[in-house]
Amino acid sequence: MQMIPMVFIVDDDPSVRTAVSRLLASVELASETFGNADEFRQRVDPSRAGCLILDVRMPGASGLDLQTQLRANGYELPVIFISAHVDVALTVRAMKAGALDVFTKPFDDQLLLDAVHAALERDRQLRFQLSEMQVLRERYHTLTAREREVMALVVTGRLNKQIASILGTSEKTVKAHRGQVVAKMQARSLPALVRMADRLTPAASTEAISDGHQ
Repeated sequence: MQMIPMVFIVDDDPSVRTAVSRLLASVELASETFGNADEFRQRVDPSRAGCLILDVRMPGASGLDLQTQLRANGYELPVIFISAHVDVALTVRAMKAGALDVFTKPFDDQLLLDAVHAALERDRQLRFQLSEMQVLRERYHTLTAREREVMALVVTGRLNKQIASILGTSEKTVKAHRGQVVAKMQARSLPALVRMADRLTPAASTEAISDGHQ
């Protein structure tokens, strides 16, 4: 992942591309420009940090088409639309598809910059959350099958004695597994472990029960 966020500008009007690029440069934001959606798809890795400024209507695939294709492929780059002709139906469609904002050309420079900063912050937060989730998954995958069973029951609020009865083992063994779960997951408290289980896949909090340990 490249750390410097990039603002990708996709517009078939070269004067707009130049104007937006210069505007971004005036506040020290890096940008790359593209004349159409196909050019963007061919040249850019959509997993790169940043955001998209898209013209709605362009030759070939429209900005809305590109937005839909990216999301279908699992890419969540924040999108800001600009268009010479914005109507209510188009705005609603764009916002429902996840766009952060829709501007009419000519646009207010400061409002566009504010929207870009908001988009970059949203992208940063999303990437941070995904990074946290990856760390949690890696920790969870270090647990043994029995430790996962114990964790799934611990986060439901059951006591060690109850868990021992459910799993058909001793309370001492459950206590040992519980200690390993806390250590491996790096959970500072039971509430912290519960939050971790909630953020992980459903299996992290329910697999023991779904295996018939009720």
